[in-house]
Amino acid sequence: MNIALGLLVVRVVVGLLFVGHGAQKLFGWFGGYGPKGTGGWMESIGIKPGVAMAVAAGLMELIGGLLFVAGLLTPLAAVLIVLTMLGAIVKVHAPNGIWATANGYEYNLVLVAIAIGIALTGAGEYSIDALIG
Repeated sequence: MNIALGLLVVRVVVGLLFVGHGAQKLFGWFGGYGPKGTGGWMESIGIKPGVAMAVAAGLMELIGGLLFVAGLLTPLAAVLIVLTMLGAIVKVHAPNGIWATANGYEYNLVLVAIAIGIALTGAGEYSIDALIG
């Protein structure tokens, strides 16, 4: 078995998804709405100031995702990922219950578990953390 390769696969897939979500908020890429559109939506659910919070969330997702993919400062990457997912759970998904089929927090919780799990185990042999550690 190759644990390091398994950790790499998880980090790359999850990290790139966060990079994509950050790019949606920051640049309007991948079907996103950019800071203004995302900020307007955030204000509509009570997150103010919307544009600033959209930029903050986008930066946390983009930077957290890039660090996670690279396995660089992995505990920090995990904190950024967990914080954005906790925000999504509290502000959007919790009132809908757990199941994703009802727009619940199931998927967000899985991402939190993955980020914490990788932070606790370490990024693995195929990571920048391993190279500099």
